[in-house]
Amino acid sequence: MEEKLKQHPINIVKVVLFGPESTGKTTLSKHLARYYNTVWAPEFAREYLQNKWNNERKTCKADDLLPIAIGQMKLENKLAKKADKVLICDTDLLETKVYSQEFYGGFVDDKLNEAAKINQYDLYLLTYIDTPWEEDDLRDRPEQRLEMFNAFEKALKDHNCNYILLKGNKESRLKKATKAIDEIIRKKENLHSFSDLMTE
Repeated sequence: MEEKLKQHPINIVKVVLFGPESTGKTTLSKHLARYYNTVWAPEFAREYLQNKWNNERKTCKADDLLPIAIGQMKLENKLAKKADKVLICDTDLLETKVYSQEFYGGFVDDKLNEAAKINQYDLYLLTYIDTPWEEDDLRDRPEQRLEMFNAFEKALKDHNCNYILLKGNKESRLKKATKAIDEIIRKKENLHSFSDLMTE
C-alpha cells in the first residue's frame, strides 16, 4: 500500500463520522471534539473540491479521489498527535471508497481500496438521513439519499466495522455517540494525551 495512505501508529480512540452528504457529520464532529476536549479531522475533500470549483469551475472526477485520500490521511496523522485520547474523524478512506463506487460505476483505485481495508478505527457513527438537505456548491443527488445511506451501511457490514446508527436530533445523537465512545475509552489503557505531553 502507498505509504501516504497509511495510518501512523498511535494509541488513541479513533471515531469516524460516516454516511451520506448533509446528514450532520461535521456538526457532530465539532460537538464531539468539544465534549472530549480534543481535536477533529475535517473532510479534506471539501477544501480540495471547493478550490477546484472556485478556480476551474470543475467538479470531482475519478482521478481526484487518490489525491483526496492522500490529503485526508496526512491531515488525520497530523491531528492524531494533537488528540487528547480521542480523535474525531469527519470522514475516512472507506467513505471515499463508497463515493468512488457509487459515482464512478464501481471504480475504486487499487491503492485506495487496499488502504480502506487496512486502516483501522474503533467506532463508526453512521448518520441517518433524517436531517434537512442543505444545498451548496459540492453536494448533489438529494433524491438518492436513501440509496447512498444503504451503500454506506453495506460498506460497514462488508468490512466488519464496529458501528452504531445515529438518528434524531443533535442532542440524542450526541448522547448515544458519547455513551458508545466512553465504553471504548474505559477498555483502553495508556491512551495518548496531547495535554499530558504539554504538562510533562
